[in-house]
This record gives sequence, C-alpha cells and structure tokens, in this order.
Amino acid sequence: MNQMHEIDYKIYGDDMQFVEVELDPMEAAVAEAGGMMFMEDGIEMETIFGDGSQQNNGFLGSLMGAGKRLLTGESLFMTVFQNRGAGKKRVAFGAPYPGKIIPVRLSDLGGEIWAQKDSFLCAAKGVSVGIAFNKKMGAGFFGGEGFIMQRLQGDGWTFLHAGGTIYERTLGPGEVLRVDTGCVVAFQPQVDFDIQYVGKIKSALFGGEGLFFATLRGPGKIWLQSLPFSRMADRIIGASRGGGREEGSVLGGLGRLIDGDNS
Repeated sequence: MNQMHEIDYKIYGDDMQFVEVELDPMEAAVAEAGGMMFMEDGIEMETIFGDGSQQNNGFLGSLMGAGKRLLTGESLFMTVFQNRGAGKKRVAFGAPYPGKIIPVRLSDLGGEIWAQKDSFLCAAKGVSVGIAFNKKMGAGFFGGEGFIMQRLQGDGWTFLHAGGTIYERTLGPGEVLRVDTGCVVAFQPQVDFDIQYVGKIKSALFGGEGLFFATLRGPGKIWLQSLPFSRMADRIIGASRGGGREEGSVLGGLGRLIDGDNS
C-alpha cells in the first residue's frame, strides 16, 4: 500500500492558472521536470527515476517506473519537492498553456483514473503515474492521441491540466457521448473508451471534424477540454503561415491577392 502525502492546495488565476501546494514538514509533491513555478525556502528538490511511489523503491523498480513513462512519451525523470524545513512551506506549479487545472482526489474516484499522456501536472508523493493500454485496436490506430494513456493510482490529490474550458460529466450505465478525440482529458477506468468511424465520406471530408471520433460509454466520470493544445497549435501555425497586414480582416489572404501583395 502506498503512503500518500496529505497535501493542501490553492489554485490561482483564470486562463493561465497555477496551483500552490502547501506541504507540512517532510511532506512532498511530485511533478514533471520543468513544471515548478516557485518554492519557498526549506523545500528541497530532487530529480528521480519514475514517480517516487513506494512500489518503485529500489533501482530496478525505479527503472521500470521510468520505462513506463518513456512509453507514454514523457521524460524518464520526475522531480520531488519535499519540505525539509520547520513549519508549512509552499511550492507552486504553473500551467504550460491557457486552460484550467483540474484537482482530482483519487480516493473519491475508486483510486484510479486514466488521463491523456500530456495532461498530468503534479500530485502528492505516493500517487503512482503508470501506463494504461486501450485494448481496442480502433483506439490505437485511429485515435490520433495514441492508445497508451497515463494511469494515475492512489488515494491522494493529483492535478491535471487541460486547454480551454473543462467539462465534467458523470455518465450513467450505457450512456454514450461522442467526442473529438483530442478533447478527451481523463475518465474512470470503468468507462468504455473506443474510436469509431464517422461513417459518411462526405461528412468526413467536408465536415471539418476528421474521419474518427471517440465514444465514451458509462458508467463513470469523464473530463473533457474545449481547446486541445494540438488544435490551438494548428491555428497558430496556420496564422503564422498566412501572415501579412490583412490577417485580422474578413478578406484575409484574399485581400492580399486583391491588393497585389504577394510578399
């Protein structure tokens, strides 16, 4: 059984949020390398293999934990922030792009959730950050986001980050929601997750939503995001390629052609 650290926290901001974690003496939080915003004097930082959960004690266990993280495309290393001082100390972790931080107490959700591989921000030390395989081949080949997800286990607090506005919903038994694949942030493991073909070629080619969408079948809780980072990045790249002084106008690129500006 993992020993969870009972941390307190406060989330600041609106669209560019950060979470401030308050640690009692010897309490610790674990985060992705590079996620820290600030920490008070008395907190010591250590880079480790894996996630620092008790089940990964020892070199071999740590190496296995790190190897699991490598499969999800994340760094081999995580960073532990432990309060080695007297009294309460604070450490803060900033969101990597506009969106919302989602606090999740795993003990309230059966001790486990599955999350997109880039949504994990930080957690109380003792939370296990592993991998989960989707057994349905459709999700693996056509999901866009890959069939390997992060598996967060334990009974402590974990913090996810997602883009835009967050939509939380508890699906009833057999209740189905069809979602853009990139908008899925996390769900309880009992939720059936699969990727389905849109069906109509005309809709797929001209509907703007792509060939496939995700289906989530209850029961269980799900978290969705309105603005996946990949979608935002595509818009930024597209705008930068267009460039020019008419970028903000209704005519856009057509306006440049009318003006004879081909630069």
